[in-house]
Amino acid sequence: MGESTFTVSRSTTIGAPPSTVYELLSNFHNWPNWSPWEELDPNMEREFSGAEAGEGAEYAWSGNKKAGKGRMKIIEAVTPSKVRIALSFEKPFKSENTTSFTITGQGSNSEVNWTMKGPKSIFSRVMVLFGGMDKMIGKDFEKGLANLKREAERL
Repeated sequence: MGESTFTVSRSTTIGAPPSTVYELLSNFHNWPNWSPWEELDPNMEREFSGAEAGEGAEYAWSGNKKAGKGRMKIIEAVTPSKVRIALSFEKPFKSENTTSFTITGQGSNSEVNWTMKGPKSIFSRVMVLFGGMDKMIGKDFEKGLANLKREAERL
């Protein structure tokens, strides 16, 4: 990776089979149950389109300053091991990123890796002053994975 891009990645082990974790990730209707960003705006507007789940499923949101505005589209879904998403932010800053989840079965558990890659923007360069994209988004990923773990293990 060159200086023109950033990568943020976090992993966790979940006490649930890959199929359970995959279901939570590949269907945007399940995201309000675990996504770290869903609680930023209780009045956030959500719109689902495209496929019900898996490749082609789309999710758009519009919320307050914290939640911002954007859209996600699943561009690759491999049951039960991978979900790749094209992520477009409109607010608070314009950005085009790719985020992916890889799920590896380990007995009755799942190892889940969440990675986001994208071009360094003015916003991400400014974020360096606050510890960088890894520190900023990494906290959200850690919270999201903890929520995902809680949700998957509850099912």
